Amino acid sequence: MFIGHFTERPYQDPNSGYFGATGRNLMDLAMSNDSYDPRLGADLYNRYLDERVFAEEMGFDGLMLNEHHSTPFCMGGVMNLEAAILARITKRAKIVLLGNILPIWDDPLFLAEELAEIDMISRGRLVTGWVRGTGRESVAHNAVPPFNWERFQEAHDFIVEAWTKPGPFRWEGEHYHYRYVNPWARPYQDPHPPIWIPGVMSRNTVKWAAEHRYPYVMLATELQPTVESFQYYDEVAAEQGYEAGTQHRAYLFKVHVDETEELAEEAGRKYVQGPSNPFLEGNQGIIRPFIQNLPGLTQRNNLLPTMRSFAAAASRGRAAQHSKNKGEAQAAPTPPRDVYKDQTEKLSIISGTPDTVIPKVRHVLETIRPGTIFFWDGDGAMSHDDQMRSLRLMGSDVIPAVREMSKELDLKGPFEVDPAKDAADDATQEAAAD
Repeated sequence: MFIGHFTERPYQDPNSGYFGATGRNLMDLAMSNDSYDPRLGADLYNRYLDERVFAEEMGFDGLMLNEHHSTPFCMGGVMNLEAAILARITKRAKIVLLGNILPIWDDPLFLAEELAEIDMISRGRLVTGWVRGTGRESVAHNAVPPFNWERFQEAHDFIVEAWTKPGPFRWEGEHYHYRYVNPWARPYQDPHPPIWIPGVMSRNTVKWAAEHRYPYVMLATELQPTVESFQYYDEVAAEQGYEAGTQHRAYLFKVHVDETEELAEEAGRKYVQGPSNPFLEGNQGIIRPFIQNLPGLTQRNNLLPTMRSFAAAASRGRAAQHSKNKGEAQAAPTPPRDVYKDQTEKLSIISGTPDTVIPKVRHVLETIRPGTIFFWDGDGAMSHDDQMRSLRLMGSDVIPAVREMSKELDLKGPFEVDPAKDAADDATQEAAAD
């Protein structure tokens, strides 16, 4: 099993009524960066890099970074810069990018060069991942939503060819045109870094990932809809003539470990505090559906079962907008009686001591059967001390226990399965069937 660490790297300002532990929800793309303090931002960037180095020391196999734009809940607007720094200051852990937002890149050749350099600096530790992005990113970078899916696929094809085909050559596509493709930077890994695809709602993306045999990463989705979504991946794989395995399944979920149950609850409640994050349930009043669901961005009649919870969140967002339009009090919709308790009961948040966390993690592994997991920690209003306590206990107790579970449950990650042998086995099975 491959075990990774993740945090959104939120912008935290304890002295702000917006970004502190008790900060109020903000409507997405509705706040000026006049509130941003670069000195505080400098402290936070360095804090998050230090925590990643310590995560590697504690035994994590991978350090996951993500990318969002023009929002305080994620400081990863230039994720590749963070990845380049980690490539130099870490030694062993894979640097997992989940992921670059391909449709907003007008020059994917530039991206191909950046990623190749990161792969070289890390001496082959890059795992690259690509996403389609949300309406937030399309607005922030002036990308045309109806071309999102087309640009994603063409940018992918172009980058893979730029990495693997000797230049110079021309590229004349539908959205990208190059007279001269000959990047003087090629990936360290042959033929190129592994490609993983994260997502939450699009059946098209799952189908495409399965057709390419890329691992698909479900991002903090509820358990049963996640199982149903991976079943769809398996169906597509079978249509393509191969049997999907645990190496094709990855899952990100919120896990915090602490020294006592009291500390664990105190820190765990901070998941739903701090900068408003639309991907952290409980902060749902901030979603503006007309931005999140731009026309043409996603094929709305071809969504995964995981969309059920996001639809409920969008409904609450519409209710908030309706109140605003009518001139009513502009308060966010009433959340569940106790958001933290509600999420822990359905394992959307797992928080406790190692003794209470490990059985719940086992339940997740038995239910979803992923070969790759990422523990989402240190987020919301969590402090550096909160994160460091959790990382220490992850290293001493949780990671060793999870490794034992994965052996017992036969959960193999992508780096435990030889892709060439996997493909050969599939060919043998097909021949036998004929």
